Amino acid sequence: MRTATLGPVGRAEALARMAEGELDVLVVGGGVVGAGTALDAATRGLTTGLVEARDWASGTSSRSSKLIHGGLRYLEMLDFSLVREALKERGLLLERLAPHLVRPVPFLYPLRHRGWERWYAGSGVALYDGMSVSSGHGRGLPLHRHLSRRAALGVAPCLKKDALVGALQYYDAQVDDARYVLTLVRTAAAYGAAVAGRARVTGFLREGERVVGALVRDDEAGGEYEVRARQVVNATGVWTDDTQALVGERGRFHVRASKGVHLLVPKDRIHSATGLILRTEKSVLFVIPWGRHWIIGTTDTDWDLDKAHPAASSADIDYLLEHVNSVLAVPLTRDDVEGVYAGLRPLLAGESDATSKLSREHTVAHPVPGLVVVAGGKYTTYRVMAKDAVDAAVHGLAGGPPGSTWGRVADCVTEETPLVGAEGYRALWNARARTAARTGLHVARVEHLLGRYGSLAEEVLELVAADPALGRPLTGADDYLRAEVVYACSHEGARHLDDVLTRRTRISIETFDRGTRCAREAAELMAPVLGWDAEQTAKEVTHYEKRVAAERESQRQPDDLTADAARLGAPDIVPL
Repeated sequence: MRTATLGPVGRAEALARMAEGELDVLVVGGGVVGAGTALDAATRGLTTGLVEARDWASGTSSRSSKLIHGGLRYLEMLDFSLVREALKERGLLLERLAPHLVRPVPFLYPLRHRGWERWYAGSGVALYDGMSVSSGHGRGLPLHRHLSRRAALGVAPCLKKDALVGALQYYDAQVDDARYVLTLVRTAAAYGAAVAGRARVTGFLREGERVVGALVRDDEAGGEYEVRARQVVNATGVWTDDTQALVGERGRFHVRASKGVHLLVPKDRIHSATGLILRTEKSVLFVIPWGRHWIIGTTDTDWDLDKAHPAASSADIDYLLEHVNSVLAVPLTRDDVEGVYAGLRPLLAGESDATSKLSREHTVAHPVPGLVVVAGGKYTTYRVMAKDAVDAAVHGLAGGPPGSTWGRVADCVTEETPLVGAEGYRALWNARARTAARTGLHVARVEHLLGRYGSLAEEVLELVAADPALGRPLTGADDYLRAEVVYACSHEGARHLDDVLTRRTRISIETFDRGTRCAREAAELMAPVLGWDAEQTAKEVTHYEKRVAAERESQRQPDDLTADAARLGAPDIVPL
């Protein structure tokens, strides 16, 4: 399989390809579900297009808890089918589809009550492990274990002694959510899909009641394209209702947005060898190891303001600090917080007033001929959602069951299709010391690259070989090499400084300055790849600094309304 390069030239060619003929499937929305749908369609042999209004994963799919998990709390809700499905997907991702991007992570659940709680929680975690193993894809993770208070404090000395009487430890998995989506997009492109970011659907093409394509505006170079397709899939997450409105038809269901806020603090602020999961009055709170940091989250509150830039308020930050400090021997303060991010969960609207009780199940509908809508669900089960969406599209293509008349479309094969970078990853990991010696990089740098790119790390190393200066770390963000900034533009579709510092890397949430120290250097590395002059380079830096300032101001506001108004003080680099 060839490796797809998402550079500036490739983007223009993809838009031209989409406009020159009729596609089998056009997918609208470049989050995890849309990207997964494009990969599913392309690997069935369908001619496929994928468009995203902004950057890949710029919405919900870059702002999750970064967990790949079955969802222990859904067991308590007796949603066994959702948990079983998610645990199977977790195993597939760890073992076969993306071992370079998805990795195990341990969690400690402190027990607060003697007797009954160990039996109750232990039964749930035992069932969780049992469902994982029975899926046939869960044997790679250690089973849970029961710990005494002394043993638990040995693993997590950060905890107050009176915060627990014992503990349970179990394993789940984690992923860099934005990087995973990008890898899905590149994999879909490698299998023949035409993909373009910053390509906004402004309307749908109709013939009678049937949807036959979409009007797509190129927000980078200008111009509008008529993209014709036999089936269009709306996979726009929290924008589902907005996209449906472009059709002029009332949707069969509605999507409600729930805001989840996360904090990042340095690793040395919480002394623990394991992540934590804590019960709150509404849901659960995670403390998740993340490289040299901890992610603390999340909140779960209704949000009906700006969807593109959900804002974290001072109240959100206080809520998270208050709950995590209830178990920490050395409490965290605002000064410990490096980064803050807020994302929106797309929940299927129901009768419940509380978003924490709305469904994480997904649904697929065919509201009008030629249009499929997929919504709801959770990150971990994106592949199942994508399969269901493409099955529905194939049904529309055939006028009957999948494969019945229209060219006998193949069944889904994504369960056996590793993402780019997976092939050869384990062999390269085993040879990392040799790679370090060959390239002159420290072995820790090679491990970092393998953990972000898998076997595609060799492409980054080729840039360093051609220009050794790219092998130096970025000033003020020394976890990342300068080569990674160049690679983000030449191979990964980054068009703006914000794309690189927020999604290709996670510098915007991993440094106390939120990436402003390295912004100028990063922009100057991007400029020759993207053809920027000095004026555009300066504009990118100024925009990024204004964005950071607006986010900081929003996080000082007392509530959602004022936080939203403050965040909107910084306009998008590409005007809407």
